[in-house]
Amino acid sequence: MSIIAVTDADFQEKVLSSDKPVLVDFWAEWCGPCKQLAPVLEQISGEMGDDLTIAKMDIDANPNVPTSYGVRSIPTMLLIKGGEVAAMKVGNTSKSDLQNWIKENS
Repeated sequence: MSIIAVTDADFQEKVLSSDKPVLVDFWAEWCGPCKQLAPVLEQISGEMGDDLTIAKMDIDANPNVPTSYGVRSIPTMLLIKGGEVAAMKVGNTSKSDLQNWIKENS
């Protein structure tokens, strides 16, 4: 399973209407911690892709959705299930912490 890119335009379709939980990573090209987190998300996508979709949203290209969810710093991750935010995690984290957070909230 690969990580999908989402935009303001397709967020409803790809994230809110998804039949499985979606982890949305809000990031930007200039964000160092975001770049550090990217390989961790790739690994988790490979391991948990059957039960979870991982989506990335560039906040510079897509300002509306991050603003509507109160994203003030990046990286910020939202775990969305059934169209609702189940949990929010702000900042870079380890793979094991991220996996535990996903399991606790999905």
